[in-house]
Amino acid sequence: MMTHHPYDHHFNGNEWFVIGMIIGGLGLIYFLPKMYPLLTTLFFLLMGPYLGLVFDHTLAVLPLDLYDVGDSPGYSLFDLLSYTMYAPFGYIFIYFYEKLYIKGQATVIYIIIWSLMAILLEWMCVKVGIFRYKNGYKLFYSIPVYFFVESLLLLLYLKFFKIKPRNHN
Repeated sequence: MMTHHPYDHHFNGNEWFVIGMIIGGLGLIYFLPKMYPLLTTLFFLLMGPYLGLVFDHTLAVLPLDLYDVGDSPGYSLFDLLSYTMYAPFGYIFIYFYEKLYIKGQATVIYIIIWSLMAILLEWMCVKVGIFRYKNGYKLFYSIPVYFFVESLLLLLYLKFFKIKPRNHN
């Protein structure tokens, strides 16, 4: 059973959670050894917020209206800032995909693991009041969304950014 948080208009736990996620995620990226050129890094840092906005504006607005983000049914400036907490995830997802040399069928397992971590994060966001489900939406319904988003991110990386080894003929 999900915790119901009434709407509020105060700076409290959900805003601090967002700030903590942003600082923690960007701090981790800062301390990880650099693997990518600036353009690639920026791409992955922007894909998380972009995909979050796309899916929220597909699922959280009419006609579906399956959940609310933030302290009210409408969007506020802080709700927009909350999307930046997704910025580090795309980068870290690709970073460890390369660092761990994930290949072949292990890619599916890797995506499933990251989808489960995303579900855990969403569950925490529900608990602190960032997301408020409505109209019958359940956490379980987010699994295919995360699986799709992470698969898409990896596909884009492999197609446009992965440095391919040179053929020495």
